[in-house]
Amino acid sequence: MDLYCFPSHSRCSRFWIFVVCLHLLALLHEVRGKDAECEVCVSVLKTLRESLPGEDQSNAAKVEKKFKLDCKENKQPQEHRFCYYVGGLEESATSILGELSKPMSWGMPVEKVCEKLRKKDSQICDLKYEKQLDWKTLDLNKLKVKDLKKILGDWSEDCKGCTEKSEFIKKINELKPKYVKEEL
Repeated sequence: MDLYCFPSHSRCSRFWIFVVCLHLLALLHEVRGKDAECEVCVSVLKTLRESLPGEDQSNAAKVEKKFKLDCKENKQPQEHRFCYYVGGLEESATSILGELSKPMSWGMPVEKVCEKLRKKDSQICDLKYEKQLDWKTLDLNKLKVKDLKKILGDWSEDCKGCTEKSEFIKKINELKPKYVKEEL
Protein backbone atom coordinates (compact mmCIF):
# COMPACT_ATOMS: atom_id res chain seq x y z
CA MET A 1 0.00 0.00 0.00
CA ASP A 2 1.36 3.42 -0.97
CA LEU A 3 1.73 5.87 1.89
CA TYR A 4 3.00 8.69 -0.28
CA CYS A 5 1.28 10.34 -3.20
CA PHE A 6 3.32 11.22 -6.23
CA PRO A 7 1.96 13.04 -9.25
CA SER A 8 2.56 9.98 -11.39
CA HIS A 9 0.15 7.86 -9.38
CA SER A 10 -3.27 8.18 -10.98
CA ARG A 11 -5.02 6.53 -7.99
CA CYS A 12 -3.64 9.21 -5.69
CA SER A 13 -4.59 12.01 -8.11
CA ARG A 14 -8.18 10.78 -8.33
CA PHE A 15 -8.36 10.67 -4.56
CA TRP A 16 -7.27 14.31 -4.19
CA ILE A 17 -9.60 15.44 -6.96
CA PHE A 18 -12.43 13.67 -5.13
CA VAL A 19 -11.48 15.36 -1.82
CA VAL A 20 -11.36 18.80 -3.47
CA CYS A 21 -14.76 18.24 -5.14
CA LEU A 22 -16.32 17.20 -1.83
CA HIS A 23 -14.92 20.30 -0.18
CA LEU A 24 -16.28 22.55 -2.94
CA LEU A 25 -19.72 20.93 -2.68
CA ALA A 26 -19.73 21.48 1.08
CA LEU A 27 -18.83 25.15 0.61
CA LEU A 28 -21.54 25.60 -2.02
CA HIS A 29 -24.12 23.99 0.27
CA GLU A 30 -23.01 26.23 3.15
CA VAL A 31 -23.32 29.41 1.06
CA ARG A 32 -26.77 28.44 -0.25
CA GLY A 33 -27.89 27.47 3.25
CA LYS A 34 -26.82 30.82 4.71
CA ASP A 35 -28.90 32.73 2.15
CA ALA A 36 -31.97 30.67 2.97
CA GLU A 37 -31.34 30.87 6.71
CA CYS A 38 -31.22 34.66 6.80
CA GLU A 39 -34.28 35.27 4.61
CA VAL A 40 -36.09 37.56 7.08
CA CYS A 41 -32.97 39.59 7.87
CA VAL A 42 -32.06 40.00 4.20
CA SER A 43 -35.63 40.96 3.27
CA VAL A 44 -35.98 43.54 6.06
CA LEU A 45 -32.61 45.13 5.33
CA LYS A 46 -33.21 45.26 1.57
CA THR A 47 -36.54 46.98 2.20
CA LEU A 48 -34.83 49.37 4.62
CA ARG A 49 -32.10 50.24 2.11
CA GLU A 50 -34.62 50.78 -0.70
CA SER A 51 -36.78 53.05 1.49
CA LEU A 52 -33.91 55.35 2.47
CA PRO A 53 -33.11 58.37 0.27
CA GLY A 54 -29.63 58.18 -1.27
CA GLU A 55 -28.00 60.72 1.07
CA ASP A 56 -29.45 59.02 4.18
CA GLN A 57 -28.03 55.61 3.22
CA SER A 58 -24.52 56.71 4.19
CA ASN A 59 -25.57 58.12 7.58
CA ALA A 60 -25.60 55.46 10.33
CA ALA A 61 -27.81 57.56 12.65
CA LYS A 62 -30.44 58.01 9.92
CA VAL A 63 -30.30 54.31 9.02
CA GLU A 64 -30.88 53.44 12.69
CA LYS A 65 -33.71 55.96 13.06
CA LYS A 66 -35.50 54.68 9.93
CA PHE A 67 -35.04 51.07 11.07
CA LYS A 68 -36.65 51.84 14.45
CA LEU A 69 -39.53 53.64 12.73
CA ASP A 70 -40.09 50.70 10.36
CA CYS A 71 -39.98 48.28 13.30
CA LYS A 72 -42.59 50.27 15.20
CA GLU A 73 -44.98 50.07 12.23
CA ASN A 74 -44.21 46.45 11.35
CA LYS A 75 -46.94 43.90 12.09
CA GLN A 76 -45.49 40.84 10.34
CA PRO A 77 -44.55 38.33 13.12
CA GLN A 78 -41.12 37.20 11.86
CA GLU A 79 -40.04 40.73 10.97
CA HIS A 80 -41.28 41.98 14.35
CA ARG A 81 -39.20 39.29 16.08
CA PHE A 82 -36.17 40.30 13.98
CA CYS A 83 -36.64 43.89 15.16
CA TYR A 84 -36.80 42.64 18.75
CA TYR A 85 -33.58 40.62 18.41
CA VAL A 86 -31.65 43.53 16.89
CA GLY A 87 -32.97 46.16 19.30
CA GLY A 88 -35.27 48.11 17.03
CA LEU A 89 -38.18 48.03 19.48
CA GLU A 90 -38.60 49.84 22.79
CA GLU A 91 -39.21 46.51 24.55
CA SER A 92 -36.05 44.89 23.12
CA ALA A 93 -33.87 43.37 25.83
CA THR A 94 -30.59 44.21 24.08
CA SER A 95 -29.44 46.29 21.14
CA ILE A 96 -26.97 45.56 18.40
CA LEU A 97 -28.23 48.34 16.15
CA GLY A 98 -24.70 49.65 15.64
CA GLU A 99 -23.80 46.29 14.09
CA LEU A 100 -26.63 46.90 11.62
CA SER A 101 -26.55 50.65 10.94
CA LYS A 102 -22.80 51.20 10.54
CA PRO A 103 -22.16 48.48 7.93
CA MET A 104 -25.35 49.52 6.11
CA SER A 105 -24.07 53.12 5.99
CA TRP A 106 -20.77 51.89 4.53
CA GLY A 107 -22.71 50.26 1.69
CA MET A 108 -22.01 46.69 2.82
CA PRO A 109 -24.28 44.15 1.06
CA VAL A 110 -27.25 43.19 3.24
CA GLU A 111 -26.26 39.51 3.13
CA LYS A 112 -22.92 40.40 4.74
CA VAL A 113 -24.64 42.59 7.34
CA CYS A 114 -26.87 39.66 8.25
CA GLU A 115 -23.82 37.42 8.61
CA LYS A 116 -22.27 39.96 11.02
CA LEU A 117 -25.52 40.07 12.99
CA ARG A 118 -25.62 36.27 13.07
CA LYS A 119 -22.26 36.26 14.86
CA LYS A 120 -23.80 38.43 17.60
CA ASP A 121 -27.10 36.51 17.83
CA SER A 122 -27.56 33.22 15.99
CA GLN A 123 -31.37 33.43 16.26
CA ILE A 124 -31.40 36.24 13.69
CA CYS A 125 -30.80 33.92 10.76
CA ASP A 126 -33.11 31.21 12.08
CA LEU A 127 -36.19 33.33 11.34
CA LYS A 128 -38.21 32.11 8.34
CA TYR A 129 -41.31 33.40 6.59
CA GLU A 130 -44.27 31.05 6.68
CA LYS A 131 -45.06 29.62 3.29
CA GLN A 132 -48.59 30.23 2.05
CA LEU A 133 -50.46 27.10 1.05
CA ASP A 134 -51.79 26.80 -2.49
CA TRP A 135 -55.06 25.02 -1.79
CA LYS A 136 -55.73 24.39 -5.49
CA THR A 137 -52.70 22.12 -5.83
CA LEU A 138 -52.24 20.99 -2.22
CA ASP A 139 -52.56 17.25 -1.61
CA LEU A 140 -53.25 16.77 2.09
CA ASN A 141 -52.36 13.07 1.81
CA LYS A 142 -48.75 14.02 1.02
CA LEU A 143 -48.37 16.21 4.13
CA LYS A 144 -47.00 14.98 7.43
CA VAL A 145 -49.28 14.80 10.47
CA LYS A 146 -47.22 17.62 12.00
CA ASP A 147 -48.13 19.86 9.04
CA LEU A 148 -51.79 18.88 9.24
CA LYS A 149 -51.80 19.77 12.95
CA LYS A 150 -50.17 23.12 12.09
CA ILE A 151 -52.94 23.92 9.61
CA LEU A 152 -55.54 23.24 12.29
CA GLY A 153 -53.53 25.24 14.83
CA ASP A 154 -53.30 28.22 12.46
CA TRP A 155 -57.08 28.10 12.24
CA SER A 156 -57.29 27.86 16.06
CA GLU A 157 -59.04 24.52 15.64
CA ASP A 158 -58.40 21.21 17.32
CA CYS A 159 -58.99 17.62 16.28
CA LYS A 160 -60.14 15.99 19.51
CA GLY A 161 -59.52 12.27 19.54
CA CYS A 162 -57.70 12.25 16.18
CA THR A 163 -55.00 9.61 16.10
CA GLU A 164 -54.78 8.69 12.43
CA LYS A 165 -53.60 10.89 9.57
CA SER A 166 -56.89 10.26 7.75
CA GLU A 167 -58.82 11.74 10.71
CA PHE A 168 -56.79 14.97 10.55
CA ILE A 169 -57.37 15.17 6.78
CA LYS A 170 -61.11 14.63 7.28
CA LYS A 171 -61.24 17.43 9.90
CA ILE A 172 -59.33 19.84 7.63
CA ASN A 173 -61.65 19.07 4.72
CA GLU A 174 -64.68 19.71 6.97
CA LEU A 175 -63.28 23.10 8.10
CA LYS A 176 -61.82 24.11 4.74
CA PRO A 177 -64.94 25.99 3.49
CA LYS A 178 -64.87 28.12 6.65
CA TYR A 179 -61.19 29.16 6.37
CA VAL A 180 -60.21 28.85 2.71
CA LYS A 181 -61.82 31.26 0.28
CA GLU A 182 -61.48 29.79 -3.18
CA GLU A 183 -61.53 32.26 -6.03
CA LEU A 184 -63.77 31.63 -9.00
